[in-house]
Amino acid sequence: MVPNLPVKDQNKSKAFFSALGLIFSDRFSGENAAFMNIVGDTIQAMLTTEPFLQPLINKSVTQAKEANEVVICLSCESRKEVGTLIAKAIAAGGRTPYSTEDHGFMYEQGFEDVDGQLWNLV
Repeated sequence: MVPNLPVKDQNKSKAFFSALGLIFSDRFSGENAAFMNIVGDTIQAMLTTEPFLQPLINKSVTQAKEANEVVICLSCESRKEVGTLIAKAIAAGGRTPYSTEDHGFMYEQGFEDVDGQLWNLV
């Protein structure tokens, strides 16, 4: 499964995720889309420009800064990894929509990328 995430500015979005240490592949990439490896070659996403995505879905593209349809959740190895990735996201232009939560069995913090997509790190 490779979700397509709508982006306003592909270069800005690629710079954001590159700052988090994510790797982009030439596979399926072009001027309207960028294929991103999130966890090795097993979890990927496609950053797709809104004008390119809209005709493919034949309806309006949700503006993630106004409403979200999904929250992308990723497992981290430690609290330190969560904190490191959150710091990188903020430094790259993202924001944290809520405070760190410690549930005892699970520690989490989320960030919003430059397009408003929500990512939860646990």
